[in-house]
Amino acid sequence: MREELGLEIDARGVARLTLNRVDKHNALSESLIGALHAAADKLGADPAVRVVVLTGNGASFCAGGDLAWMRAQIEADGPTRAAAARRLADMLGALNTIPKPLIARVQGQAFGGGVGLISVCDVAVGVNTARFGLTETRLGLIPATIGPYVVARIGEPAARRVFLSGRRFDAGEAVAMGLLARAVPESELDAATEAEIAPFLASAPGAIARAKAQLRRLGPALDRDAVEDSIARLVACWEDAEAQEGIAAFFERRKPRWAQPGED
Repeated sequence: MREELGLEIDARGVARLTLNRVDKHNALSESLIGALHAAADKLGADPAVRVVVLTGNGASFCAGGDLAWMRAQIEADGPTRAAAARRLADMLGALNTIPKPLIARVQGQAFGGGVGLISVCDVAVGVNTARFGLTETRLGLIPATIGPYVVARIGEPAARRVFLSGRRFDAGEAVAMGLLARAVPESELDAATEAEIAPFLASAPGAIARAKAQLRRLGPALDRDAVEDSIARLVACWEDAEAQEGIAAFFERRKPRWAQPGED
């Protein structure tokens, strides 16, 4: 069976985590969420690892939540939904706090949880053809567990533009709002990633870890209260009639009742 998450570490101490659910556009399944969390813990504790690169195989970096996961949430009770959301939140937290530079190499589109993954990275470079979106409101949901990390990354003004409408946006706008540091042609993506890796390899790893911890202290609060609030909000959405209609419409390949004619 193909591994959902690839891990390679080169002679320099650069670890490469590769999302490998190509046929599912690297959507986040329960097992992939667990694998990412375990990898963050493992690489964070390994003194030989200097830099971590997060990327994907196939046409998408990460298309968000897995369809099987979404179906399970429809049928689950409140505590089960909260536990699933907490596993996602804890994985994002583990990546966000890994004491190594974390670079996103975004080779394709990213939606929902994929934007969350980019947001917990210290720097992100992507292809200039990529598309992005926080499309949860089109399903009657909100970008809940990823919300604290996305807002910390792009700020509230930019978040207001993309959280509420659920619209898709291009790589140029992703750069303008700070989600990506650079957007380059596909042929230049590896070189752009290497350009971000090199300065970290010239810096003291312990100092980098301490500087990263200080930044978390100086930046927006991402404490347990914020995480638990995001979980509670997501569970409340799942229990609302709008989410039931939005998810049903998605699986039935139709527009939900609130969508006006002409919307894509």
